[in-house]
Amino acid sequence: MLFVPVIRRSAFVPSLRAFDRFFGDSTPVEQSTTTVEDKAYELTFDVPGVSREQLSIGIEGNVIRIETLPEARRQYKAAYELPQDIDVSKSEAKLENGVLTLKLAKVLPESKAVKLAIN
Repeated sequence: MLFVPVIRRSAFVPSLRAFDRFFGDSTPVEQSTTTVEDKAYELTFDVPGVSREQLSIGIEGNVIRIETLPEARRQYKAAYELPQDIDVSKSEAKLENGVLTLKLAKVLPESKAVKLAIN
C-alpha cells in the first residue's frame, strides 16, 4: 500500500506561493535544500554528472534559472522564484562533487528616511 503525504497551504498567504512554486511537481534536480538568512539565501542542488562548463545559472530580479547546455549528458532545467530580489554582484555559485551550492545575497532595502534639522 502506498501513502502519499498531502501538504496544504493557504492560498491567501502570498509569501508561501513562491515556495509552492519552488517545491513544484516537476523539480528536475534530485534534491534541493533552502536556507534563509537575514542577508542571503543558500540553495543546494544535487546535479550529478554535470560539469561547470555544462551548467548555466541566470538571475533576473528574484527569479533564478538553472539549466544545462544541450551537449550535457544529463539535462536539468528549472526556475525558482524567491520572495526578495537577488544582488548578483554579491552572490556566488560553487559546484563540488555533483552538488551545486548557490549563495544568493538579498537586495537590502535602502532607507529613504531623511533627517530634518530642528530650527
